[in-house]
Amino acid sequence: MTVMVDIRSVHKSFGPLEVLKGIDLAVRTGEVTVILGPSGSGKSTLLRTINHLEKVDRGRISVDGSLVGYRRSGDKLYELREREILRQRTRIGFVFQNFNLFPHLTVLDNIVEAPVSALKRPRKDAVEAARALLDRVGLADKADAYPKQLSGGQQQRVAIARALALEPKLLLFDEPTSALDPELVGEVLDVIKDLAHQGTTMIVVTHEIGFAREVADTVVFMDDGRIVEQGAPGDVLDRPRHERTRSFLSKVL
Repeated sequence: MTVMVDIRSVHKSFGPLEVLKGIDLAVRTGEVTVILGPSGSGKSTLLRTINHLEKVDRGRISVDGSLVGYRRSGDKLYELREREILRQRTRIGFVFQNFNLFPHLTVLDNIVEAPVSALKRPRKDAVEAARALLDRVGLADKADAYPKQLSGGQQQRVAIARALALEPKLLLFDEPTSALDPELVGEVLDVIKDLAHQGTTMIVVTHEIGFAREVADTVVFMDDGRIVEQGAPGDVLDRPRHERTRSFLSKVL
């Protein structure tokens, strides 16, 4: 299998605080990588560097064979123009923990906006595709609703449909259920599981251990800006090698 995401020696600091301390990670096409770890371990920052929402200080990230946010000239890297970065992001879907839907747009228009504005697709085609995506996430009857009329779980499913509308090569999920009431978590995880079964390449930051055990091809445990342990779910979750992993799991299982 080819490598979809290749992260090499990535460092990131905010002022004097070093948040990522040399991250190396490879995600293969069609696989699901779940990232676990305590708050402040660098999980969300790592996710945001993958589509250049945060610039790395050192190291490099490639998605589908292309450097993210930079171009190489000789032995030097030069940051891409904003328009080129935005074009790259159309290949990398991002689902935020707080949905980030446009409150003034209907559900349908939230999904149609990016394909029409970023990819210049005819609106008729984008609307047809958006309705199919709403059906896929179980919200075909909510096309004309506004975000405030939906539950948190429904809003997150719309956010997933919106990310899929650009037909990305990669989907990133930043704690997609953390803002939801417990009874709504399942409906969102079911959609993500369905995407996994269809071979969508995904990186999911989450605290849902059961989901990681069921869906992940690789589980990564991060702490203090480093990858402490990674491997198959059965190895990391049931037979962790590192004391820090064991300590974390003992508190969340």
